[in-house]
Amino acid sequence: MSTTPTWHDKLIGGFKRTSDRLVGNLAGLGGARLDDSTLDDIEEALIASDLGPETAGRIRRRLSEGSFERNMEELGIRVIVAEEVEKVLATVAKPIEIDAFPRPQVILVIGVNGSGKTTTIAKLAHLLMEQDYGVMLAAGDTFRAAAIGQLRTWAERVGVPIVTGPEGGDAAGVVWDAVKKATETGIDVLIVDTAGRLQNKRELMNELAKIRRVLGRINPESPHDIVLVLDATTGQNALQQIEVFKEVAGVTGLVMTKLDGTARGGVLVAAAEKYGLPIHAIGIGEGMTDLRPFDANEVSRIIAGVESVRK
Repeated sequence: MSTTPTWHDKLIGGFKRTSDRLVGNLAGLGGARLDDSTLDDIEEALIASDLGPETAGRIRRRLSEGSFERNMEELGIRVIVAEEVEKVLATVAKPIEIDAFPRPQVILVIGVNGSGKTTTIAKLAHLLMEQDYGVMLAAGDTFRAAAIGQLRTWAERVGVPIVTGPEGGDAAGVVWDAVKKATETGIDVLIVDTAGRLQNKRELMNELAKIRRVLGRINPESPHDIVLVLDATTGQNALQQIEVFKEVAGVTGLVMTKLDGTARGGVLVAAAEKYGLPIHAIGIGEGMTDLRPFDANEVSRIIAGVESVRK
């Protein structure tokens, strides 16, 4: 009889390729004296695993503390990797808090087309509904008819109301209507989809600025969250997207998707170390419940391949 996999099971499966890559990169580096040459090799292996130069340097410094004269087995190295990665992730693992008053809390979701933005909105809506919040969606990506249709389909699947406008219409107008409707119907959270066409950065910046101005007229605190959706399969390119969208929209938090489809999940750590932005949730599958907040200790031990090692 098959049992439903737990979130922990999904994390192990989702991060398997990332963990295998890190373990493979560190293979053969244990057992030797931790001299400068070995430490260089370990640091390079960690950078090659997409953990980022800051985290790799931090781990190298930790390993070098009084360790030059002793050997350290590979497992011991990976335990230290897990401990240092946990320190990085623990500062950013923060679920979205629904605490806006007056309601609704407005979450602006941004990201490039293809990042998993629309499905992330649906999964985030489902997650918040599980916590007994009333949720509404707004189809603010009016540039693509497919985006409007896709979000409408997801809204029906999740069971939440949605406000849409015509293709090519004014996104800020859609958002204005959505906030009015959400306020009138006592909705707790309004999640707004936005255009993701980075080809014309200035145009996108102007559109997002207009949406923010419209929201600010209704409530000076709105939008309460500006969440950037990142596709982990893009590896280090995800970091470049953070740079661009920080300039374009002023990002307040991140969601990282598609971690199950890549060996480059170490970029989660690199993003945390470099930017320190809250990471509200991670996506490790196609299912509606495969987007969740994460525990830093659990994820760091899985990434380092030491989840079954006793502390």
